[in-house]
Amino acid sequence: MTSEDAGARKRRRLSRSGEFERVYREGSSHANRFLVVYSFPRSEDADEDSRLGVSVGRKVGGAVERNRVKRMLREAFWSAAAELPDGHDFVVVARPAAAELAAEGGEQALEQSLRDVLASAGLTQEKAT
Repeated sequence: MTSEDAGARKRRRLSRSGEFERVYREGSSHANRFLVVYSFPRSEDADEDSRLGVSVGRKVGGAVERNRVKRMLREAFWSAAAELPDGHDFVVVARPAAAELAAEGGEQALEQSLRDVLASAGLTQEKAT
């Protein structure tokens, strides 16, 4: 990943509590044992890229473990982002079992779990490249 990619991804993040609240309140949620995914279509920015927020609570583990899970979830999300609709805000919430999954299966296991939730929500779509 180049620094240009990192800058673009940083701009595609939810950072303010109001943005998270809007996704929680007005969006739809889908979950499995490891993750909860909230999605909210932004009507005013329908042609813009998706934005991501990640929430990992203390039940997942200490600060080091939580940051590791957050980093892995961000990478997993951006790997699956090509299949997601544009103009949506997403918040991924890690449940306590996500730490076990990350420790045992790594980023690939988290990515598969995330893809499963997104598919069950009907959010994935194949984009022509």
